Amino acid sequence: MAFFFGVFLGVSIGIGLIIAFARYGKIRSTRRTDLARTIAAFARLTVQDSRKILPRQFYPPWVVFSQRQKLGWLNVQLEKIWPSVDEAASELIRASVEPILEQYTPAILSSMKFDKLTLGTVAPQFTGISIVESESGADGITMEMDMQWDGNPNIVLNINTKLGVSLPVQVKDIGFTGVFRLIFKPLVAQFPCFGAVAYSLREKRYLDFTLKVIGGDLSSIPGVSDAIEETIRNAVEDSITWPVRNIVPILPGDYSGLELKPVGTLDVKLVQAKELTNKDIIGKSDPFAVLFIRPLPDKTKRSKTIVQYLPSANDDNQLNPIWNENFEFIVEDVSTQHLTIKVFDDEGVQGAELIGCAQLALKELEPGKVKDVWLKLVKDLLVQRDNKYRGQVQLELLYNPYGTDSTFKNPFDANFSLTSLEKSLKSPNSETEALAPEKAGQKKREVIVRGVLSVLVISGENLPPVDFNGKADPFVVLTMKKSETKSKTRVANETLNPVWNQTFDFVVEDALHEMLIIEVWDHDTFRKEKIGRIVMTLTRVLLEGEFQDNFTIDGAKSGNLHLHLKWSPQLVFRDRDTQ
Repeated sequence: MAFFFGVFLGVSIGIGLIIAFARYGKIRSTRRTDLARTIAAFARLTVQDSRKILPRQFYPPWVVFSQRQKLGWLNVQLEKIWPSVDEAASELIRASVEPILEQYTPAILSSMKFDKLTLGTVAPQFTGISIVESESGADGITMEMDMQWDGNPNIVLNINTKLGVSLPVQVKDIGFTGVFRLIFKPLVAQFPCFGAVAYSLREKRYLDFTLKVIGGDLSSIPGVSDAIEETIRNAVEDSITWPVRNIVPILPGDYSGLELKPVGTLDVKLVQAKELTNKDIIGKSDPFAVLFIRPLPDKTKRSKTIVQYLPSANDDNQLNPIWNENFEFIVEDVSTQHLTIKVFDDEGVQGAELIGCAQLALKELEPGKVKDVWLKLVKDLLVQRDNKYRGQVQLELLYNPYGTDSTFKNPFDANFSLTSLEKSLKSPNSETEALAPEKAGQKKREVIVRGVLSVLVISGENLPPVDFNGKADPFVVLTMKKSETKSKTRVANETLNPVWNQTFDFVVEDALHEMLIIEVWDHDTFRKEKIGRIVMTLTRVLLEGEFQDNFTIDGAKSGNLHLHLKWSPQLVFRDRDTQ
């Protein structure tokens, strides 16, 4: 009897447990469904809905409704902790900036070091804050904070000149406006939920300061004030300005992925400028160009100066320099960096006067594709209030990301050197030549794009009248700039729409650095009058092989030329001694 009772009790308990677990599972599933619905409903809540549910007086003091109020709360808290921030930041600045000051110390000085460094009692003010979703990613948070600071720091530099003079120079009246970027990465499950923070000056909108020698006059030593100011600005640029990232580890780990690393190269061909503003009262400006991605002395390129002469009736007092120079830059962040070009008038011993400047975002370039651009020059890149026309500058640009040029390597010589543009132009035939064993050697080699350029001058259209009868007697002169080879068409008499249909062949020894200049002239018995010109590199015909197009005549009131160009390539190699 006891046995049967035990069996009955066991079965009953088992059935009860089964029923209980089944019911608990159903309840748990219902609760999960309700929780999901609640979370979804909260996700759809607007600010107005939250205000209806919870009145304002029940919010904690740090939760506010407007951006302005949020920033006010943040600035109040920063003022409270500013003495501690001042002490920590001063030591950090001294440790990171002082070596860079030494690096950029000008030749006139022997050393520059901090004697005193505190940030003062006035805390900076945050005027804006945002999360950069496009840069954050799944494992990090990128925050940008607009900051303004009119501080009263106590910064004294101990400066020694080559003349043996020691100068205590105070940096005062600092005014700064800019955007700081903070990167919290990677996100982890351990408090404070991120492994490291990287900080950088994302955008420097305004930076001004005053230099004063304690107990003396800095102007008594010519050139020292400008040299010190340039050194300070270079140090700021190289130590903290984006894309430089200063990393502060919070938790132990490897954070090398946050470090600044080059991502590619930018090849720039400075072709020409047209219609530049004349800065000289007598004669014409002598223009040169300065190009940079980061405005540091060792990363800035300068073109040659084009010396102009007295104006004549042929050029209508316009400045149209041709540079045809190639430069290469290291790219560190293609999404945010820009190429900047500034055109100056060389005044000799008096320095240089800015004609105009322009800027191009690197993110507008397609990797591996040559882009031909005309940039309009302006007086100032930040405050564009002056709408005066200052001319244009022509550039050819090629961005090559790292890791995409492995197919261009020479299989027999690890030291084989090609510019990025040469790599993009390299033909399959050059691979065959590269394999020839007799071409292997210890010398570094350069590729020369050699071949024949055929130019068919088809016709002209709507040329400006030059003669008294309202007509012109046009002919065309074609010149290869580097080799100075010239050819010309026949004269088309009394017409503004000439037809020539003449072909000219040019043997080109170095097409990557050659230019074709096409000038249109009016022929008279006793004189010739220039109508205008067309300047072009050979990049397009090298890439396309053959094309036909209409070209506007620069310097002419109207008119264009119809041309057909064809390239027959033959790549050869030349040796040059390695450095």
